Amino acid sequence: MKNIKKKGILIPFVLIILIAGIFFNYKHSLNSKKIIQYKQFLEEIDKGNVTDVYISNSENIKIILKNNKIYYTQNPRTDTFKESLLLKGINVHEGDSSGLSQIIPLSLFSFLMISATLYFISSRGKNVSGAFKLSSIDAEPEKTTNITFNDIAGNEEAKESIKELVDFIKHPEKYSKYNARMPRGVILYGPPGTGKTLIAKALAGEANVPFFAVNGSDFVQIYVGVGAGRIRDLFKKARDKGKAVIFIDEIDAIGKKRDARGDGGSDERDQTLNALLAEMSGFKDSQGIIVMAATNRLDTLDEALLRPGRFDRHIEVGLPDVTARYKILKLHSKNKPLAEDVDLYSVAQMTVYFSGAKLENLMNEASILAAKESSDYITMEHIDKAFGIVIAGAEKKDRSFLKDEDKKITAYHEAGHALISKLVCPENIVKRVTIIPSTKGAGGYTLNISPDRIYQTKGSLLNNIKIALGGRAAEEIIFGKENITTGAYKDLENATNTLILMAKYYGMFNNTGLLNYDLLEREGVNNSQEILKICRETISNLYNEVIDILNKNKEKLDKIAFELLEKETIDSYDIERIVAA
Repeated sequence: MKNIKKKGILIPFVLIILIAGIFFNYKHSLNSKKIIQYKQFLEEIDKGNVTDVYISNSENIKIILKNNKIYYTQNPRTDTFKESLLLKGINVHEGDSSGLSQIIPLSLFSFLMISATLYFISSRGKNVSGAFKLSSIDAEPEKTTNITFNDIAGNEEAKESIKELVDFIKHPEKYSKYNARMPRGVILYGPPGTGKTLIAKALAGEANVPFFAVNGSDFVQIYVGVGAGRIRDLFKKARDKGKAVIFIDEIDAIGKKRDARGDGGSDERDQTLNALLAEMSGFKDSQGIIVMAATNRLDTLDEALLRPGRFDRHIEVGLPDVTARYKILKLHSKNKPLAEDVDLYSVAQMTVYFSGAKLENLMNEASILAAKESSDYITMEHIDKAFGIVIAGAEKKDRSFLKDEDKKITAYHEAGHALISKLVCPENIVKRVTIIPSTKGAGGYTLNISPDRIYQTKGSLLNNIKIALGGRAAEEIIFGKENITTGAYKDLENATNTLILMAKYYGMFNNTGLLNYDLLEREGVNNSQEILKICRETISNLYNEVIDILNKNKEKLDKIAFELLEKETIDSYDIERIVAA
């Protein structure tokens, strides 16, 4: 494709240079002719110096003297001119000997001009037709992805579900013999960065077939019919390859649930979705083509897309557990010079809720830190620093702008988070507490690591809200209600979000009942005042509890804050020592 584009630029460039060269060469040859006055020409005849004259219909005639010099003079165009020359013994030639030398460049010049004109006209025609050919999608297959299931750590269940499709792609006729219909489509769903695209590439790599990767947004256009045309073009390209894996990332861009509008069928997005449904229904079981798609929100997709015969299998690619995180860390550390004391399992334990992409970023940041220091190995210290960078951003080097009062507020704020975390959730690990500002805008942060859990209980969610409120409560106790700061902005946002989920989705409050209020609102039933009331009452009660806890443990709060002011950063050992005292 790139070579074609280069040729498209090179051809007109070469034509222009050739035309210009011929034109200037021809002009130069004309300017280099030695032209004499007609009177001088007659004088040379009288002296007997002229031997040959070439007569033509051109503006000038050619003259050759005895000394073989060549001159040109004006053509008199008289009827007796030739006769008078012959009477004086001069050889007269009909036609100019230089005519051929002039005709060739002129002919070539004309040919190139015509060719260039035709080329630009045809190119313009292609561009114009291309403007109306928007339905062609720019999707070239990767012939081999060089990625196999061995390159993917974690997500063992997802990999097992995908592995059996490899045999179907390689030998589809075997399944046709038993009248077994293999899945036409597979939906991979889960949080961002968990490896959905990697799994799709591994399927194509294991089956050794072309891999077509597109994004759902590639089909979203303002022109009606373009998206549907691109869907058809994509599937045609896949069929031309015989066997292939088509991967549509962010499929929710075109596959969202269709509404009940009367004109819904004319909507561009609906037409695109209909085209996708039709193409998937038109697959033959023996073709060996698998369509894979990825989304972060399975619940938003249209039911027709998820039914058997379209996307038959729905495979969750979730966040890795501690064992999977350990395997992922080992995979991303395989070619990195790790120090002997690096304990990747302990790193896996402290990276709860990290995705595969985030774990890769963690090890990459540690590598960068080691390279900056010209260290021979990546140490646990590098990984710890990288952990802080991934979570809260890099530490600000210049802290001269910080006032002592601001540092004191930050110290008590973070001490409130740390102390409440240890008192209400003793199973949590407070890995690090710092009052050093970060590049992500935080004045400081408390790194609180909760244990791996499949489910979160009502009690654990309420405790998480208490931890979030600990910073604001500490500010109020130490500095008074009138001196609370904006530092709790993100904490209050997280607490509010947790309460909304508990009230609207999880049915965890008696006053709101066992109802999904998001579904009710979509159906036109609105009870937002009741939800607002229960959320306000709950967070108010939790805040009062936090105030009481901190007042009872004010001495420990002061100790944590003073140690932060002295050291700027303290770790889990320091926190445990102070709380246990």
